[in-house]
Amino acid sequence: MKEAAYFSLIDEESKKVQCFLCPHKCIIEDGNLGNCRVRKNIEGKLYALAYNRYVSAGMDPMEKKPLYHFFPGHKILSLGNVGCNLHCRFCQNWGISQREAGEGCLREITTEETIRLAKSCGSIGIAYTYNEPLINYEYLLETAIEAQKCGLKNVLITNGYINEAPLVNLLPYIDAANIDVKSFRNDFYREYCKGTLSDVLRTAEIMYRHNKHIEFTNLLIPGLNDREEVIEDLIDWVYSLSPDIPLHFTRYFPCYKMTQEATPWPVLQRAREIALKKLNYVYLGNVMEEESSSTFCPGCEVVLIERKGYDVKLINLEEGHCSRCGEKINIVI
Repeated sequence: MKEAAYFSLIDEESKKVQCFLCPHKCIIEDGNLGNCRVRKNIEGKLYALAYNRYVSAGMDPMEKKPLYHFFPGHKILSLGNVGCNLHCRFCQNWGISQREAGEGCLREITTEETIRLAKSCGSIGIAYTYNEPLINYEYLLETAIEAQKCGLKNVLITNGYINEAPLVNLLPYIDAANIDVKSFRNDFYREYCKGTLSDVLRTAEIMYRHNKHIEFTNLLIPGLNDREEVIEDLIDWVYSLSPDIPLHFTRYFPCYKMTQEATPWPVLQRAREIALKKLNYVYLGNVMEEESSSTFCPGCEVVLIERKGYDVKLINLEEGHCSRCGEKINIVI
């Protein structure tokens, strides 16, 4: 355990504390856990229970994150923990995200060991992923600082549910992020995720203003967040930041507490078709169709990156530009 950042004692007699890491701003009684299940009040101090712990680790293709415009074709050491500060009824990783720090086998890994592992594997950096990495803030911040000193990249795969102060404190050490925007309707967030849309959008906007490489993912669930007007509102918001930000529509499959049918292929196709009217890079995930995974030049439409599964080939890219027409491409290679 490690004493947590961003909390205060609000009642000395009862030893009640309030956490300020994420928008829940949990008020936590002595002996209890916060909403995320990994931050605990012990005698008036808040502790990060998952500090220096992990439940899953592996070398993943960058495209699996998914990040298609950040070192495409490279692999990155990916670490996951337990817990989450959202409680999505459709969570694809609920086996770890909806667990407490005391449930199951958590293995120890220090910051120094993580960096040594990344280097020994030939990784370009560390991806904090699988569950929500921001709730393990203390370990994340410490590791990101040391990784940056060693020339490693730090990547967040996140729901974006964090308050502004801790986010801004972390961002100097973060290189890229994929932010999961569950829906562009707040009532969806309240009912199905137990969170709020506006806080996620604020996180994305702050990251963009700090010149971080960002990509967005939207899981399309039949009958819940796949109406065209909802998709169009999401697209308009992404466009308002930049038409060059990659947007990934991914196919939903029944999981956890949700039993709706898998997303029909025409729904995904239609979402991509609508998005490409305004955005330059739109991809489909959890599908076998390969063309929707390749990157095309928005200027001359030549293939820039050909993707067949996780087999990635850079074809017509030269120093961040299309080698055929000279169009500048939003990509880090």
